Amino acid sequence: MNMLYFSAFRAVMLTGTVSAAAELLGRSQPAVSRLLDKLEGELGVSLFERRRGLVTPTAAARQLLDEIERAYASLETLKSFAQKVADGENSRIAIGVMPALGITFLPKLLSRFREDWPHTRVQLNVWLSAKIEEWATAQQIEFGLAETPLKRSGFRTEIFSDTPYLAAVRADHPLASKSRLVPADLVGTPFISWTSFVSAGPLIAQAFRSNGIKLEPAYETTLSSCAYEMAKQGLGVALVDPYTAIQQHDERVVLVPFAPTIPFNVALLRPDSRPMSRAAEALIERMITERDAIMAQLPC
Repeated sequence: MNMLYFSAFRAVMLTGTVSAAAELLGRSQPAVSRLLDKLEGELGVSLFERRRGLVTPTAAARQLLDEIERAYASLETLKSFAQKVADGENSRIAIGVMPALGITFLPKLLSRFREDWPHTRVQLNVWLSAKIEEWATAQQIEFGLAETPLKRSGFRTEIFSDTPYLAAVRADHPLASKSRLVPADLVGTPFISWTSFVSAGPLIAQAFRSNGIKLEPAYETTLSSCAYEMAKQGLGVALVDPYTAIQQHDERVVLVPFAPTIPFNVALLRPDSRPMSRAAEALIERMITERDAIMAQLPC
């Protein structure tokens, strides 16, 4: 059944006359009359009583209008939904993020992102960088944040962050007053390091070896947030990423630059064959803005 028939019928019911309906639809009066005739022919029922150029709706017409109005309401809802999909408002973003950025950085950011994108669902997968690479290669996420070096392919990369690790020292520790720490300063002091599963682990070990010092950590961990908490509890000096250092700020902990620098290199991964939605692009823009705000708070 042609929707034009229903459109003509609805216009006549709403305006009261065929001529007014024709003007509303941008058609000629005879054309609208023909559409009404075809609708009545297909339905096999009289919808209007025609007398001296006037049309009077029958009971069947009023019943039909009720159904058509419901149909039009559904169409408007569908149109609105389609527009939201086009605008990215009803999209779903699946992202993979390493713990240093997934535990605090992204959740805080998402609370503000939701204000502008309230209908966008976000799946935040927090895992070690190697797993983020795997998801990006399999095209299972829209984008990811992982620490370099990367070992896989199937995605495009760009540098998201390259600010070095910082030493987290309890405020009452003798080393807290120093403007910079070097491996020699940590001799005889409990040190909180990273396991070999994390990129920073081998880098820290190499930094100590290069300075002729054997690294003997009192504690090892895979999470910056855990290392920061250990330092806060007075268990030793830790090297933490700048995002954790700033966002878990506590007056009991002092941040001190460390030399030689241990790079905290994070890449933004974009799977090759998975298109980026407008919502995902908007989230990345906010991530960059928040990143810059955090970097501005770091000690020189």
